[in-house]
Amino acid sequence: MANASILISRALRGLRGLASRMASDRGGNVVMIFALVMPALLMITLGGIDLNRITTVKARVQDALDAATLAAARSSYTDSENLQKVALVALRANLRGSSVEPFADSDVKIVLTENQVVVAEMRVQVKTLVANIVLPPYGKLMDDTLPVSVHSEVNRSSKDIEVSLVLDITGSMSGSRIRDLKNAANQLIKLVVQPSEKQTPYYSRMAIVPYSIGVNLGSWADGARGAEIGDTAITGASWAAAPSRSISNITRASPGVVTANGHNLASNDYVWISGVNGMTQVNDRIYRVVRIDANRVSLQYQSNDAWYTLNTTSGNGFSSYSYGGQIRKCTRSDCFVTVTSRNHGLSEGEGVAISDVRGMTALNTTNGGLYEVYERPTNDTFVLPLGGAAYADYTSDGAVQCGRDGCAIRVFRDAQYNRLTRFDNTTCVSERTGSAAYSDAAPQSGTYVGRNYPAMKRSSPQSQGNPCPSATIQPLTSNIETLTKLVNGLTVTGSTAGQIGLAWGWYAVSDQFNRLWPSNTAAAYAPTKVLKAVILMTDGEFNTPYCGGVVARDAGSGSGNSYDKIACDATNGDPFDQAARLCDSIKAKGVIVYTVGFSIAQGSDAARILSTCATDKDKAFLPQSGADLSSNFQAIGRDITRLRISR
Repeated sequence: MANASILISRALRGLRGLASRMASDRGGNVVMIFALVMPALLMITLGGIDLNRITTVKARVQDALDAATLAAARSSYTDSENLQKVALVALRANLRGSSVEPFADSDVKIVLTENQVVVAEMRVQVKTLVANIVLPPYGKLMDDTLPVSVHSEVNRSSKDIEVSLVLDITGSMSGSRIRDLKNAANQLIKLVVQPSEKQTPYYSRMAIVPYSIGVNLGSWADGARGAEIGDTAITGASWAAAPSRSISNITRASPGVVTANGHNLASNDYVWISGVNGMTQVNDRIYRVVRIDANRVSLQYQSNDAWYTLNTTSGNGFSSYSYGGQIRKCTRSDCFVTVTSRNHGLSEGEGVAISDVRGMTALNTTNGGLYEVYERPTNDTFVLPLGGAAYADYTSDGAVQCGRDGCAIRVFRDAQYNRLTRFDNTTCVSERTGSAAYSDAAPQSGTYVGRNYPAMKRSSPQSQGNPCPSATIQPLTSNIETLTKLVNGLTVTGSTAGQIGLAWGWYAVSDQFNRLWPSNTAAAYAPTKVLKAVILMTDGEFNTPYCGGVVARDAGSGSGNSYDKIACDATNGDPFDQAARLCDSIKAKGVIVYTVGFSIAQGSDAARILSTCATDKDKAFLPQSGADLSSNFQAIGRDITRLRISR
């Protein structure tokens, strides 16, 4: 306004000077000419001021329309009505305080072309400062306002979207929390995933990764962890080297002498005695014999590494022999059972399960059929630490199932009682160990992910187990119905292995895992073409790490009973530390990480870790209510939509 006043003042001074000179001229022609040209001179002089000003205002209006068109292009809208709404908000904010007259919504036209170009046009009126002056006797020279028209185009150079939504479905999410999560997740799905008719030229797809003690891969499990190792057939089981011989007498002497006609024993043979009446103290024990003759032997017993003469006198606590009994030669000094199973693949110390044996049926039931391999003499035989003389002879059939990590079952010693425990393999998975633990290397031999052998609910009311969740992972899809159906069907169970959920959130948007799901593949990493994001949601501490596919004994509070954990520490250490390393690796690939800590307190360790994990502080959320959760999920959805528009 100050510049306009200066220009007006200068123009009027110039006109007064010109008028004074022409008025002092006595020539009639000059006065006539002056009278004729005076309106034109005034229009040119004064109108030029407004035209100069309007040019300046038009530049501002153009800038405002450019900004508004860009805002509309960065929105998720494709229809003119909503694009216009976004643009109008930006326009009115940018033109506040300008010389532009109030304008109607209809003065702004905006459309999205088939080539994804946002085209905007705007027509406004600018109030004149000088040109509407009334100069008697000529009247008003120009209108009060002058029109300004501007045009803007923004190429909506969008990106494809691949987002994985990692959802906590642990036991602590029961009740209102899981309902709030379903509501918020469904809203996010609708914000991020466009309807099928809007999947071109750019697609938007989402994966959903429900997790508790692990992630259930369903039919994709074997591809990620390798096929489980099944059982092998048993073709033999024995402990004795010869048939038993009947005992007819045992003397009360030192040494005691056993009579068993035709025993066929030699000195230093190892035998098992059972079924004796009267002198029952000799039953169900291993002895070494000293041959006396073809029908008699004396006995020796072992103490530590030495063998001593067996004193069967009454003074040594032995009763008189009455009748009966059997003596039988063992194949080993310990009389343990040697099992034959071709190419069994077992190792010493490995837990195994025996089933379906005929004849020596006690192998199926003693210790619940669970054992640890004592020795592995050959590829086809192994030894069980059993005094096998108590068992009937093997006749046929039977199977041995290995119990190490990688087999169909896991047989291990628990962390509380050190007893042998059996858990079955599931389609859930645990952490990947080794050099590929914090990478998205394709799963194959050497880089497979971990198996998961969870504690199922026991018959005891004290144990609720810690089972594999029933909901399976959903790889990338643009089918909104499929995604919402999965979310709406979620149920809660188990403890929190957030590090496993996070890893699979990454794997779901990694092209390295495409072999698992060829119909739901992820694009290659290309930040200028594809926006990849992982949204990690949790409501508490990560408390469930693994050792050999079983929850480790150093797992945190809330991760189950000690007798459901294996007697070894977590292979990869603390689960929050694992998550932090995974987050670093994910972000290094250009994948955006959002974290949502539902009802997690500000300043807590969990809150700090989630904040560090997120790509930046604006992508870490700590909702305290269901309404907050919905609001935060919507904010994430809007942010993803904005980020997909290239700058």
